[in-house]
Amino acid sequence: MSRRGRKALLPQAVHRRPEALADGALIVEHRDLLDGSLRLYDFSTLPLSRAMQRSLAVLFAARCRPQRWESVATSANVWEMLRVFADWLEALPEPPRDVDEITTAVWSAWKLSRTTRVGGFHQVRRLGALLLDDPRVVGEVAEAMGKRIPKPRTQETSYTDAEFNEIKTAARRVFRSALLRIEHNARHLEQWRAGAFAEGSGDWLIGEALECLARTGHVPCRPVGEGRELQVVARYARALGGRGKQHTWQRLYLTRLEATSLGVLLMAEFGLNLAVIHTLPVPRASADSGPDGHPTFRLELVKRKRGSGQHHETRNVTDLGAGSAGRLITQALEATHFARAAAETMAPGTNRLIIWRTTVRGRGTGVGDWFRLGMGENSAAHWGQLAGVAVGSPFRRGRRTVNVVDRREPGQNSQATHDTTYVLPDARTQQTAAPVIAAAAEAARRRAEQVVLAAELREAPVEGDAMTATADCRDFEDGPYPGPDGRCGASFLACLGCTNARIHPSHHARLAHLHHALTHLRSAMNPVLWQADWGDAHARLEHLSRRLGPAAWTKALSEVTDDDRDLIGDLLTGGLAA
Repeated sequence: MSRRGRKALLPQAVHRRPEALADGALIVEHRDLLDGSLRLYDFSTLPLSRAMQRSLAVLFAARCRPQRWESVATSANVWEMLRVFADWLEALPEPPRDVDEITTAVWSAWKLSRTTRVGGFHQVRRLGALLLDDPRVVGEVAEAMGKRIPKPRTQETSYTDAEFNEIKTAARRVFRSALLRIEHNARHLEQWRAGAFAEGSGDWLIGEALECLARTGHVPCRPVGEGRELQVVARYARALGGRGKQHTWQRLYLTRLEATSLGVLLMAEFGLNLAVIHTLPVPRASADSGPDGHPTFRLELVKRKRGSGQHHETRNVTDLGAGSAGRLITQALEATHFARAAAETMAPGTNRLIIWRTTVRGRGTGVGDWFRLGMGENSAAHWGQLAGVAVGSPFRRGRRTVNVVDRREPGQNSQATHDTTYVLPDARTQQTAAPVIAAAAEAARRRAEQVVLAAELREAPVEGDAMTATADCRDFEDGPYPGPDGRCGASFLACLGCTNARIHPSHHARLAHLHHALTHLRSAMNPVLWQADWGDAHARLEHLSRRLGPAAWTKALSEVTDDDRDLIGDLLTGGLAA
């Protein structure tokens, strides 16, 4: 498409001030279409000229809208790419002052500095697409930015069984401990609500503190000091055993580490990626649990990278008892029950499974002062260290391990993407495939042996043998291919694979000519049809040529007579029953 034609398809927001970009400011707002969270991007912080900051902000803001960038995660990812690009431009001897001053040489240098790794490939591809939205980017520069580049091979591979087991064991240990703690305090709260404790007793105070914690997100507190910080009321602190988080809010809520551990278990069980787990809605149990009483949960999965209209997928998972995938969902619902209830009270319609409480009040995005939704890259990156496992974020490699090694089927991908992006480049898959390929080769070798020459080679004819089109036969009555009349029912081409057949020098020229004819016929026929009709016969003749040797085979070809040619011609065209 020409540059003029492409301009007509550009987002109109490029030609006017996008609504996401405030007047006279360089701050772009982006609201997540799914959860409503808001992210601000200040382009004045980029080490670029004012004109370049403004141009990039306009391009960025034009994409921060439905049908373009629906997720804050997408805009945040591109923002980080822009920061890297800005730092790279700043280091140039003469940085471009605006988008229209980015030359082909500048873009080529940027591309060469980036494309040795997968992350750099995405930086070049996504920033090129962003800059092409500017109508001033034309000619060779536009062609350079729009040029397809090969994606580097991923260095990422699936975990070994030992590595993945260590990750799952660590995640179970952390989450299981949290689940038992929350279940214990939930029972205590139920007992308090049922009036099981004497008013004013220690257990009663704990129950009242848990009731307050379930409603508000914190146990009874009072403001103290000039900063008016909240402090647990003394009598409750004594009953609870202290004012620390392990004595107070952790009784009913997950920590960030524990919530991330739950996410790791969901990844290991279902092969979901981090973004899907981050936004996972609360699974709903079917109204009818069936005669066996096992609840079936409906998981609604949203993967925005699949494109408009392909985001959503559902899976039904049944709790069949300990160790089942459905039991993990049951436990996840129990562990997050109080956090979800509190979040629903503060922000109706939150509908997120992964909710955890933070120690620092009002920091970050979430619900109310204390609750955070899902988990981000930072949570995933620090999980291994905090959980005592020598890994960074386990989600990418873990998901690859589940879908490539365990499930061996696509997980929210097309079959083509699963094969080309996950299976074929995976080092563990390649290692596992080696014995499979070797076994297949051995099977092929055995198959080849079944169609090789079985006829006996003789120096001269044997008295009493019957002549056929391709060999002499010592016994028509007792062969491996009996016909309806009890005599041999095989074609003349099958004679070479029969132990009753005998080949002597009088047959060599004729068979050499048959081999020559079949070889030429192969180039003129559909390969599948040729293999079906003539493949076995050709393989046996190849074997015969090797047995006789090149010199004898060449000599045989030179001795072919017209009678041999006519006989083989009839055999191939059906004039002689094959």
